[in-house]
Amino acid sequence: MPTNTSPVRLIAAGVLVVGILGPGAPAARAQTDDNPPPREGYSPFIPDFSHGVEKETTLENHIFTLHLGLAPIFDYEWFSQDQASIEQVGVQDNAPDIRSARIQLRGNLFARRQRPWKYLVSFEYRGFDSDPDQDWNFTDWVLTIPTGPLGDLSVGKVKESFVYEMVGDAANLPHAERLLSPFFTSRSVGFRLNRTVLDQRATLAVGAFNDWFTQDMSYDESGWDFASRVTALPLWSTSERRFLHLAGAWRYVGADRGLLRYRGRPQSNVSDYFVDATVDVDTGGIPASHANHWSAEALWNEGPVSVLAEYVKAEVSSVRADDPQFRGYYATASWFLTGEHRPYDRKVGYARRPLPEGRWGAVELVARYGLVDLVDKGIDGGYMTQWFTAVNWWATRRWRFTVGYGLSTLEKEGIRGKMSQVLARVQWIY
Repeated sequence: MPTNTSPVRLIAAGVLVVGILGPGAPAARAQTDDNPPPREGYSPFIPDFSHGVEKETTLENHIFTLHLGLAPIFDYEWFSQDQASIEQVGVQDNAPDIRSARIQLRGNLFARRQRPWKYLVSFEYRGFDSDPDQDWNFTDWVLTIPTGPLGDLSVGKVKESFVYEMVGDAANLPHAERLLSPFFTSRSVGFRLNRTVLDQRATLAVGAFNDWFTQDMSYDESGWDFASRVTALPLWSTSERRFLHLAGAWRYVGADRGLLRYRGRPQSNVSDYFVDATVDVDTGGIPASHANHWSAEALWNEGPVSVLAEYVKAEVSSVRADDPQFRGYYATASWFLTGEHRPYDRKVGYARRPLPEGRWGAVELVARYGLVDLVDKGIDGGYMTQWFTAVNWWATRRWRFTVGYGLSTLEKEGIRGKMSQVLARVQWIY
């Protein structure tokens, strides 16, 4: 393993210091509700359920509360490839996709307590491209227990605290799909402890995960994952429209059956995997004991304009592959032409979806550039870059319509291929 100190490690270690040295937090109300009631008289162009309907579909008593949630997301993607791209990954077919069809139950237990327990269960259709035996699957099953000064303990199938675009809700992001998927996992079985500190100017999260009993493997074949994330708000205005979020994270990835797998798509849920790091075809991965992943993230917001950026580095401990290192990064710029912004939730350390108040909703322009590099020490998993531009129309607090264009370039095995894609999306979050 390399012994030099990575700049990402220094950033990850120093973020908390930035939060500590930053100015004190003003007495402003932090945004903690992803869908607070709209202002009186709000009448969107597209009809939608009122906030009162949401209250009527919530069950409450002195023991527990229950709220039904839905998150259908529908996509259609068109692809255009040059001959080199076809030789690399085959023909990518235009395809519709039920990107998400999630049914969610959430609420509180011991509702009369000052800090009740919280639960979340979600079940969803995984898309046309998924394994037919796993089309329907539990996405979340989480019980969150307040533990006093230690924070909140979440137990079950939960998100690992690593990479902003995974920690936050995908439906809230300005870009349509995640790019750094080779470096994180969506959900794992285990526990996560979250805590806010410094008057909600920083958050701390640590967790341990091992889902061997949900997979087709024994405990001895499985590897433990450990993840931690620290966020800080060195800049925060009383208007809540001007802020700077910084964060650093670390993830230890234990090998399953002695293998680690790194692969990713070009910001698409229906395309084939473009980057895939393997030692040989038979293994389907890299023979390794573990890997250390490091990440740094920043989100700057000034009124309707924001820039989100992340960098991830993976250090793989593999004798056979001579300890390769991989990386990925992106930067996304967003501008709300109608003046809205994403409210930042200081309790969780990420920004939520915009809340349009005007009759015609919020219009957002998005531009993104990113890279995934899975080439090192004789492993040619691919060097992929991508540009992506989009228009998001947040028609109401629940409806989102997106049209985006992406251009991906893949260098692999001495070939340079290009593919363009057009994505159309409709989502409704309840």
